[in-house]
Amino acid sequence: MTGIDTRAAEGARSAQGIGQSAPRPDGVLKVTGEFAYSSDLWLDDMVWGATLRSPHPSALIRSIDVGPALAMPGVLAVLTHEDVPGDPFYGLERRHQPVLAVDRVRYQGEPVALVAADHPERARRAAAAIVVDYEVTEAVTDARRAAFDPACPRVHEEGNVLRHQPVRTGSVFEAPVVVSGEYEVGMQDQAFLGPESGLAVPAEDGGVDLYIATQWLHVDRDQIAPCLGLPAEKVRLTLAGVGGAFGAREDLSMQVHACMLALRTGRPVKIVYGREESFFGHVHRHPARMRYEHGATRDGRLVYVKAEILLDGGAYCSSSPAVVGNAASLGVGPYEVGNVAVDAYGVYTNNPPCGAMRGFGAVQACFAYESQMDLLAEACGLSPVEIRRRNAVSQGSHLITGQLIDAPAPLADMLTELESFPLPATTGTGSDLRDLPGGVSQTTRGEGVRRGVGYGVGIKNICFSEGFDDYSTARVRVEATPDGPHALVHTAAAEVGQGLVTVQAQIARTELAELGVEEVTLVPADTSVGSAGSSSASRQSYMTGGAVKTACEAVRERFRELAAGHPGLSPAELVERFGPLEETREYRHRPTRPMDPLTGQGDSHTQLALCVHRAVVDVDVELGLVKVVELAAVQDVGRVLNLLALEGQIHGGSAQGLGLALMEEVQVVDGRVRNPSFTDYLIPTILDMPPMRMSILENADPAAPYGLRGAGEPPTLSSTPAIAAAVRAATGRPLPRVPIRPQDIALP
Repeated sequence: MTGIDTRAAEGARSAQGIGQSAPRPDGVLKVTGEFAYSSDLWLDDMVWGATLRSPHPSALIRSIDVGPALAMPGVLAVLTHEDVPGDPFYGLERRHQPVLAVDRVRYQGEPVALVAADHPERARRAAAAIVVDYEVTEAVTDARRAAFDPACPRVHEEGNVLRHQPVRTGSVFEAPVVVSGEYEVGMQDQAFLGPESGLAVPAEDGGVDLYIATQWLHVDRDQIAPCLGLPAEKVRLTLAGVGGAFGAREDLSMQVHACMLALRTGRPVKIVYGREESFFGHVHRHPARMRYEHGATRDGRLVYVKAEILLDGGAYCSSSPAVVGNAASLGVGPYEVGNVAVDAYGVYTNNPPCGAMRGFGAVQACFAYESQMDLLAEACGLSPVEIRRRNAVSQGSHLITGQLIDAPAPLADMLTELESFPLPATTGTGSDLRDLPGGVSQTTRGEGVRRGVGYGVGIKNICFSEGFDDYSTARVRVEATPDGPHALVHTAAAEVGQGLVTVQAQIARTELAELGVEEVTLVPADTSVGSAGSSSASRQSYMTGGAVKTACEAVRERFRELAAGHPGLSPAELVERFGPLEETREYRHRPTRPMDPLTGQGDSHTQLALCVHRAVVDVDVELGLVKVVELAAVQDVGRVLNLLALEGQIHGGSAQGLGLALMEEVQVVDGRVRNPSFTDYLIPTILDMPPMRMSILENADPAAPYGLRGAGEPPTLSSTPAIAAAVRAATGRPLPRVPIRPQDIALP
């Protein structure tokens, strides 16, 4: 595999550094269809892997007969749990998820057996020929029952509550104005367009090389190697082209399976999931059921908040503990309140496993607390903006965990600016059908269309929290070429579409400008360099950006020492005579600590980011159809590194928030997924996304590299409640659940 050449088309270094909209080095390839994704991997002698999955959400396995599959032509191997060469379990936070089901299955779609064959269709047919004798058992599918009913069966022996995190502060839980509500958030899928895929190649040293689309190379390796019974150095991972992630690639999918088949057959093995299998093969966003009570003074000042947040983690742990921690610590939003009683629970069920998805934990809580703020505004006779402005945090405020907000947090000013944006023109009766809810499928001429405006505010933690040893490693090398000094940047950070490859090169050009560096090549991300952590939690610009910056500074310092001793030499001559100059550095953010298990107190977060949205919608109240006419957003990003990429992140996050508000839900009935396809699982298209008005603020965080603030997740939080509030304003209905369905609007 070759590195990525980040030279701009115009070749002007001044347009390539930090703060400039440097073009993506992979942009043209992706637009023209020439970019190599993991599903495009190919070796001439490779074979294909396929997975047999459980049709039941809960069952005991009496027996597995692989004979019919082995007898089929072209089949090279059939593996079950008995063939796992090492530890039969893996897991992101708890190693309790079986590589292949051992004696029972805990969710529909759990892997039971593997097949390798000389053709993908033969592999699939052989997998279908395996005979498994199941004894179906009672499925635990209600999260509330799982958490609180002592008579409920246990999904795991340790019990069904995987984490309970309370937050307690203050003692006053009475107020003149009290509003309460119960809210639900459905199960959302990350819906990346590139399905899970990868290629495992057996190596001469008895190890394996895996080319994989993932979000975290080193944690993948650290889970895979024990399962294969191999030392970590014999399991080598290289990042293949990633077709989107949004959290779903943080957990393992087919990684161990492909490696097992490759080691058993002695041949390269490729596995590519189809779309339906992808729905079963990765985690989803936790569905949530939440109960809130807000108390305030008559002029709208918050006195107390009580909340119960119940998150359905499905059959295995994944990253649920972190999701629970986020939901608890951010559970009342960016508002000042002195008295809090929050209880957040993560629960095991026999529903599909849930884990990381953009904004994890904070998204669910945001929908509930923002719905509550609208109820409180109405009860106090205030506007939705004013109730938020009166309670807004600012620099010097404290979170409900007691953590000081020690960086700029101009929420009140952000709300004022958002409110000042002009509203779009109203669409009248008889307008072009394409401008009405339902578009050209509309069956009226707009007689039942009403407009609504709503607001949403969100706060999201950036980087990993609660004492996690969060770091990133970068190796930077400057060497001489005929065209002048050339920098190579090597990290294990996963480019998952967010534009990290662009930012790394911009940092190198900025920090190495005095060396004459104009050309930067990114070495392919792999496990031969130290960990860069996960491409999640909006952390890579902060963490890997910080690592690249620090490594470049070390190279620059060596260069300056050389220049001081040889004043007559140009930068190019110095690098040619004394180079190459190479430095490797680790970068860590300031320390955090776990939340207190009883009170939730503690400085658990590294950085916090704010985004506010206003949504304008047109709703056909007779047909239950919604058109989002405009989204407006104000977001503080600390420092803009690449404006074009940043705008894309705000657009993309808002689109996923729109999907959660109006259309996206994995339909699970009695533990079974009913819509595992893009025919029935709907995501916003270009026709669903409205024009966006944005204001991007730069209030630098003094603790962060360049003062930046992670930006990818916050717009996902605030867009959903803003759209829901706008639909409520248009319809007068309470709408306590997202996604909002037509029948929620049109039926009495």
